[in-house]
Parts: sequence; C-alpha cells; structure tokens
Amino acid sequence: MIPRYTRPEMEALWSPETKYRIWYEIEAHACDALAEIGVIPKSAAESVWKAKDAEFDVARIDEIEREVKHDVIAFLTHLAEFVGEDSRFVHQGLTSSDVLDTTLAVQLARASDLLLEGVDRVLAALKTRALEHKDTITIGRSHGIHAEPTTFGVKLATFYAEFARGRARLEAARAEIATCAISGAVGTFANIDPRVEEHVARALGLTPEPVSTQVIPRDRHAAFFAALGVVAASVERLATEIRHLQRTEVLEAEEFFSPGQKGSSAMPHKRNPVLTENLTGLARLVRSAVTPALENVALWHERDISHSSVERGIAPDATGHLDFALHRLAGVIEKLVVYPDRMRENMDRLGGLHNSQRVLLALTQAGASREEAYRLVQRNAMKTWNGDGDFLDNLLADSDVAARLDEAKLRSLTGDDYHLKHVDTIFARVFG
Repeated sequence: MIPRYTRPEMEALWSPETKYRIWYEIEAHACDALAEIGVIPKSAAESVWKAKDAEFDVARIDEIEREVKHDVIAFLTHLAEFVGEDSRFVHQGLTSSDVLDTTLAVQLARASDLLLEGVDRVLAALKTRALEHKDTITIGRSHGIHAEPTTFGVKLATFYAEFARGRARLEAARAEIATCAISGAVGTFANIDPRVEEHVARALGLTPEPVSTQVIPRDRHAAFFAALGVVAASVERLATEIRHLQRTEVLEAEEFFSPGQKGSSAMPHKRNPVLTENLTGLARLVRSAVTPALENVALWHERDISHSSVERGIAPDATGHLDFALHRLAGVIEKLVVYPDRMRENMDRLGGLHNSQRVLLALTQAGASREEAYRLVQRNAMKTWNGDGDFLDNLLADSDVAARLDEAKLRSLTGDDYHLKHVDTIFARVFG
C-alpha cells in the first residue's frame, strides 16, 4: 500500500497486527466450539482466551517464519508462547487455508464497509450539488460537440444514479465475499466438526461456505474485485467530465484552487485539474486487479496457492486505492467551482444551433417530409456553423422555410423552457 494514497483506516485494516489479531480470534473461537462439543477441555479454550490482550510481535513471527518457512505455523508457534501447554489444543483439525481464507473474508468485508462509507459521501455530495444546480442550464455534448441544452444538475444526477447502482453492487459483493471456511484438509470436515465452522462464522459476522474444497471458491473474490472495478470506472467517468469542463476553452467548472496552491513549477498562472487526473490514475490501478482476480478462479484440484501472492497484492491495494479515491472525489464535488455564466456563454456560441431538432420536427409537423425538413434545417445550420449569421435569422431569411413556418412560429422555437420541461421528472426518478 502506498501511504500517499491510503487513508489510515484502510491501512490499519491490512496491517500485520490486524491480520494476526483476526488469526487469533479464529483460533480462539474455534477452540470455544471444540470445547463445547467435547473435543478439547473447556479449560484449554479458556487458556487460549487469556491471550486476548497479548500484543503479538510481528518481528518475532517473522523470525520464526524464516526458519519454518510457513506463516501460519510461525504464528501458532508464537501464540504458544502466550498460551503455554494448552496450545496443543489450538488448530485442532484446521488447515492453514481455513485461517487464511476466513481472515481474508473478514478483511474484505470490513474494507467493503469503508468503501460503502466513501460511496455514501460521494452520493451526498452529488445530491447536494445536483439540487443546487437543478436549473443551471448548460449545453449537452455528444462526441464532445454541442448537442442540446440540459442542466448541470441533470448532469450530476446521472452520476448520482450511477454511484447508487455501484453502491448496490458493493453491498452484493460484500455479502458474497463474507463467507467462512473451517472445513479442514480438502474441505471434507473429516477432522473438524461443521459446528465449529458455524460457530466461528457467527462470531465473526460471516456465513459458512456451503462447500469449500479446502479454499473458499475464488469466483466470489473475482466478483468482489469486478464490483470494485466498476465503481472505479464510475470514478473515472466523473473525473474525466470535470477535467473536460475545466479546460481553458470550456471552463464551465473547475477544481477548487486553495490559497497558496501552486499549479506549475514553471508557469505561475496554471490552475490544473490535478485531483481529477489523480483519480483517473487511481481508477486504472483499481481496475488492474480485476483480471488477476478472474485468473485466480482456476485453481488446481482442491487447492493450490497460486492465488495467494496475487491477493496479498491486489486486496490491500485495490481496496485502499478505491477508498482513497472515493473520499478524494467527494471532496472535489463538495468544493467544485461552477460557472453558470460561462455555461450560458458557451451554449450561445453557436448562434442558437441547439434548437435545430425543434425546427426539424416543426417542419415535419407542418407537412414537410423528414428528408426535406432535414435539408432545409441543415443548410441554414451550416451557414451559422461557418460564422454566417444567427441560426434564427438565417431561418427567417429562407423562403423555403418561411413557406412552412411563419416568423412567430420560428421565434417560438427558441426558448430554453422547452428543453428543460422534464427536469422535475428526472429528479423525481433519481432522488425520489
């Protein structure tokens, strides 16, 4: 994890200290269940829980692992230094992947909770700014070219709806990933009672994996990282929109530029969209975890560890980067500087061409074929496009158009209200 792009809450979740604490809790809860069904003495389970306040020594565990070449055994050896003789009852019937996979499930579930908090902050910011600019008219663009008017609020509402869908996907991914496997070698429960798994699952807020072959099936993890990838794509879409709007030639909105901030080491005038550019890069990093997660699905037989090294990298990095990106994005939206006057100025630059479809439809309603109507509108639109007069003036001067539509009708086709008459409907659909 890169400290520059990691919030403390997420960093703590993936720390060795947190990992070993979860390992300990799994082993201790398993001992409780084993004692309850009479496999180990209850006094042994009590001995294990006496270590609950222990500060596990990461350096000591690393030292043991350098000798034994096995991380779980190294931890169990260190745990025995706290538990004493009763440590022989720890890990009864479990296999390493029971501990590792269940721990990963706990971490990914907790990471999901942090990510959902980030999405909620983004949604709140988008709703606030969308309502603020519900009626702020701006030009909509297709292919980057002026199309027809919309409002900046509607523009933001599209992102709100997208992130709401992303939130639902994250919730589903959390539910799918939060499974517990305490089923022993090759997943048959030969040396561990299924009731132990059920107990550990309840204690950790997980659900038992129906069948785990010795590892939790990696299609779950693939779906989880795919959900993260989709949210990251939404982050990039919004970041890209802001970057376009901040271009000097457009400048309809821009990132907040704080007092004392510097935009360039060479050019003192610069105000660059550095945050949204950063978000674009972070989104790419999150999505880079999706393909390896998919490739982890095809493990050999009942287990291999080809997935392990991959997940050690992508799990903390993807969740950490997305968590950071969501909070950075929320901050950008909350402080986004919006220029309604520039939006109007830009919309009017093409001399009313954004009304071309209205005129086209009016001509067809007046009896012209669609082909004729398109030809009449386009020839006047192209004159305006090339700088030769205002669109309405060109239409009024065109005798072929005048034969179908009088001046009063043509002038009635230029109002903003026509384009915005269903904004309330859209907002009701999005925000309720």
